[in-house]
Amino acid sequence: MKVGILAVQGDFEAHAKMLTRLGVEPRFVRTVADLSGLAALILPGGESTTHLKFLLEEGLRDPIRQFAQAGGALFGTCAGAILLAREVKNPSQESLGLADLTVVRNAYGRQLASDVRFGPTRLRAQPLEMVFIRAPIIERVGLGVEVLAECDGRPVLVRDGRVLAATFHPELTDDTTVHEAFLKLARNGR
Repeated sequence: MKVGILAVQGDFEAHAKMLTRLGVEPRFVRTVADLSGLAALILPGGESTTHLKFLLEEGLRDPIRQFAQAGGALFGTCAGAILLAREVKNPSQESLGLADLTVVRNAYGRQLASDVRFGPTRLRAQPLEMVFIRAPIIERVGLGVEVLAECDGRPVLVRDGRVLAATFHPELTDDTTVHEAFLKLARNGR
């Protein structure tokens, strides 16, 4: 299975290391041609406006939407979750609109307010370690969206069909649980 990682800025290398640990060879995606043959695509953290500007300048926005519509699995972490959301606030910005979510940017504060927390998950019995860095919050989930993990009573990991979105950074921990769930989604559709 081929898994791509949008490699513009942010923590794409950490995602690549996580995939390699799980026996999957990652492909860095910077052009439309890089999407060819992929089963799944990760949109990493970083700055969502920078990612969006890159997607528009390189003509990747619509091909990524088409990739999703054709059955490709997507996983967005932090800024990637913002890109996947149907609605973005603080401030409002364009997105890919591939997950029925409303997110609020930088809701966990600035860099100095960033921290590590633990929260319950449906992926396993033990709580997940969650690294929040200027993270968004998920303010609203659509009716068909499954909440897979929470922190402080808020959804932080959700699934909408073949789209997985996390407001935290699972790639910055040693725990492969979330990436394993994404690879399972990419392989099996669930």
